[in-house]
Amino acid sequence: MLIRWSDQESVTQWTPAITNQAGSVRLSHGTNIVATIQTRQEIVVWTDAAIYSLQYLGPPYVWGVQLLGDNISILNQNSVAQASGVVYWMGIDKFYKYDGRVQTLNCDLRKFVYQDINLGQNQQVFASTNEGFNEVWFFYCTAASSTIDRYVVYNYLENNWYYGAMARTAWLDSGLRNYPLAATYSYNVVNQEYGNDDNETGNTLPINSFISSAEFDIGDGDHFAFVWRMLPDLTFSGSDSGSSPQVTYTLYPMVNSGSGTGTPVAANVDQLTGASYTITEGFTGQVFTRARGRQMILKISCNVLGTSWQLGSTRIDIRPDGRR
Repeated sequence: MLIRWSDQESVTQWTPAITNQAGSVRLSHGTNIVATIQTRQEIVVWTDAAIYSLQYLGPPYVWGVQLLGDNISILNQNSVAQASGVVYWMGIDKFYKYDGRVQTLNCDLRKFVYQDINLGQNQQVFASTNEGFNEVWFFYCTAASSTIDRYVVYNYLENNWYYGAMARTAWLDSGLRNYPLAATYSYNVVNQEYGNDDNETGNTLPINSFISSAEFDIGDGDHFAFVWRMLPDLTFSGSDSGSSPQVTYTLYPMVNSGSGTGTPVAANVDQLTGASYTITEGFTGQVFTRARGRQMILKISCNVLGTSWQLGSTRIDIRPDGRR
């Protein structure tokens, strides 16, 4: 819990004296220092129970310490990252940020992450940034794994979360490079965000990407909804030349909340099944379907080589269809 510093004029002079600026300070909350990071005009220090701010004051005190928060957790020295002057970190049971004051991050995926995490491997967890997309990434081991196999991302510009499965052992984001660098378990260093496909092992594979809506209904869900048409709004700008980009729209009707969805099929739909429709590069104007349920889920997915896609505002032609 002791922080020491040498004289400003000598990295070998650690003994405090009236003629130098060497000194030390002992923190009071916690049992050991876990992590530090330099940010703006201070150094932020975490113990296993609190967070401190260390600021330069000049002689005679040199450095001053301020307690920022107590009962604060952090997983390890690598589970903290800084983006746009704000510090983000992963704790034992929640996410935090410090932008002048310590705050708990509102995380929509908190239950998803912490109900499936191997805290016995918490020393492997690490955080980094992807400044090009305004993101902070946290890599961790799921409950059934002893190696990094999943990530969760916080987009601090849009204030939302998303997740995925990817094995990385290290990550470096730098404004001096066009792409972040990452290390893999196959002993490769790769450029993240480069290209449209997965070339981690040298074999080009498509990236399985998708986005899914929450369950939606009409009113309070007391009426069945009938969908007969969808108007996609997406673009394939940035896809590889010579590729055949396409995505799949899948509509999942549900009889009741929590009842589960039926198995998607590729043609006509009854009230307990879903339907999948392929949207190609010709910018399909509308898709006709027949789906009925109290609630529905819309999923857009892609697993095609060379495809880059951006989703706009999909419109669904939906109407009430009785209460039964």
